Amino acid sequence: MCLENAFCKMCVTVCGKFVPDEGVVAGYDNRIRDKSPAKWGVQIAGMILGARSSVYFTIITIREVLKMSITAKELAQKLNLSQTAISMALNNKPGVSTETRRMVVEAAEKYGYDFTKLSLKKNKAGSVYAISYRSHNAIMSYSPIFDAMVEGMEAIVQKGNYKLKVISFYEKRDNLEHYLEDLRTTDCVGIILFGTEMREEAVRPFLKLPFPVVILDAYFEALNCTYVLPNNRQGAYVATDYLISRRMKQPGYLQSTYPLRNFSERLEGFYHAVHDNGMSRSRCIIHQLSPSIDGAMADMLTVIDRGDALADCYFADNDLIAIGTIKALRLRNYKVPQDIAVIGFDNISEGRIIDPALTTISVPRHYMGQVAARELLLQIEEPRQHTCKIEVSGNLVKRFSV
Repeated sequence: MCLENAFCKMCVTVCGKFVPDEGVVAGYDNRIRDKSPAKWGVQIAGMILGARSSVYFTIITIREVLKMSITAKELAQKLNLSQTAISMALNNKPGVSTETRRMVVEAAEKYGYDFTKLSLKKNKAGSVYAISYRSHNAIMSYSPIFDAMVEGMEAIVQKGNYKLKVISFYEKRDNLEHYLEDLRTTDCVGIILFGTEMREEAVRPFLKLPFPVVILDAYFEALNCTYVLPNNRQGAYVATDYLISRRMKQPGYLQSTYPLRNFSERLEGFYHAVHDNGMSRSRCIIHQLSPSIDGAMADMLTVIDRGDALADCYFADNDLIAIGTIKALRLRNYKVPQDIAVIGFDNISEGRIIDPALTTISVPRHYMGQVAARELLLQIEEPRQHTCKIEVSGNLVKRFSV
């Protein structure tokens, strides 16, 4: 085989410039690995002439030997585009035109872009941990609210090519120090922490972990962190204002026996609406009830049987308390809403089936889970110094208990 034919077979020109199917003679790759492209042709020619016989050459690509390829940054420079546009085109994301996407892909193929990098990105190592911290378990034991938020974050986490792991921590049973130490050795890349039942001192150790944390369903002024929670003041204000507009009487308050940050904010919204309607806070009747249906019913029965003064209408810290109160009132022959009106907060499914159906504030828990997941993924992908507080507003759902 003559030298010219050999170089044609390998698709190599004697001057050292390689066409798209560039190649070298198998077995000589180590001897030319560090040579500059301008000298490859001469080097290979010497190898072939040294063989002095007709040889069957196995062709392998230069890029396979050198494990080199053009980077996205270099591709952006060649095409005079931003790296963001290149990334959108290569990852098939919206934001660039069809023509630009086609041009980028064709150029990437031409210049030997390593498309396996894209598949590697799609198989990210690590998991997002959704941690349900339970102190007294009075609220988190009602799983539908918790489940709705988990469902919301699950789709976002999976879309980001991470796994979602949901675990619970029981304050009265588990050792927090050991729990956090175990987290450091897992595949955790970020945490969505359910702060519903948490106190500030319990949150602090989580913020010392080496990965980002988003707190869901709670807010602590002294802690620099990203929060996603319902707009409790707004929701309670809307509910109380509607209650007053319908009854034109001083409203009462059904307060949880378990103090939570969410409930404290709802009390503030309640008092704000009372004030704005020209009424006195001091005249509001407040009953403290357990934050569960059965517990609230038992406590309200005690209030009624004890002969305590009752209000004309009530705003409740949550739907569980509201439903338990309606059951107790009906057991003692009070008509709802004719005698006493009740409005809740959360819009749980039981509120739709109780008689009468419960007027309440609907909190988009599924959406809250989505927002929390998006915020966490942003912090994982692009660590940042600033944090934010996102409050999700609720909507009034008018039924028949007011």
